[in-house]
Amino acid sequence: MTDPVAFRRELGGFLRAHRERVTPADVGLPGTPRRRTSGLRREEVAALSGVSVAWYTWLEQGRVDTSRQVLDAVARTLRLDAAAHRHALALAGYAAPDAAPAAPSDHQPLLDALATPAALLAPSLDLRAWNAPYAALWPDPARVPADRRNLLLLLATDPAHQRVLPDWEPLATDLYRHFRTRADREPPASRSHEVTALLRAERPELDAWWSCRSVADFAPRTVTLTTPGGDPRPYALTLLLAPEPGGGAFLVHTPVGAEPSAPGRRRYAGGSA
Repeated sequence: MTDPVAFRRELGGFLRAHRERVTPADVGLPGTPRRRTSGLRREEVAALSGVSVAWYTWLEQGRVDTSRQVLDAVARTLRLDAAAHRHALALAGYAAPDAAPAAPSDHQPLLDALATPAALLAPSLDLRAWNAPYAALWPDPARVPADRRNLLLLLATDPAHQRVLPDWEPLATDLYRHFRTRADREPPASRSHEVTALLRAERPELDAWWSCRSVADFAPRTVTLTTPGGDPRPYALTLLLAPEPGGGAFLVHTPVGAEPSAPGRRRYAGGSA
């Protein structure tokens, strides 16, 4: 995305969504019985942020630019966490643009050296590469068409992935919030927007997810995965950024309470990431 008007609209929608989730009690204001919304009113955000109601209304409508100082004040009023604050600043043009992706590095030797399941994810969450333990635990990505080889899409739509992780929704939610930290700033023709369109088309009943404006850095979490033998086993999932700009991140699975298995054989796919 390069159109400044489009960026302003994204920022306005992002702020509006967060305003609707902040209650008067969150900011020390009394509630009223006749209040029509559980969130803050625009005039309340404006007063707490030190701006006029008209100007804040225009900000949510994507009609005006904003200074960093004012956006910082609005972020404090809306109780944005660090990830959401960075996202708002980026949409307003106050963060350094993402560097152009470097030539893809061959991370396969690193993946193969790991004894635990691991995969390299593109910023769009496409599966770029993986090791043998990953392909043994999850359905082998090599058997998935390249245009479907996206972890978020597979979790949301593929029964085989959902059998491995029956409680797949919390992980998919976390991944989608992480995904949005970059997707909102990409052009409409990007892979991230293509993935969002596929999710909307194939899981329309989850449109509240795909319309959500929340963003967050992925935090390590423990999930219970069903092994090929049918036994449940807990794994700690960690997302580690690849070293080059735009290089994506490694999703590493660490068995909880057990020694990792031996390193696996080579497995790689370039895909469309």
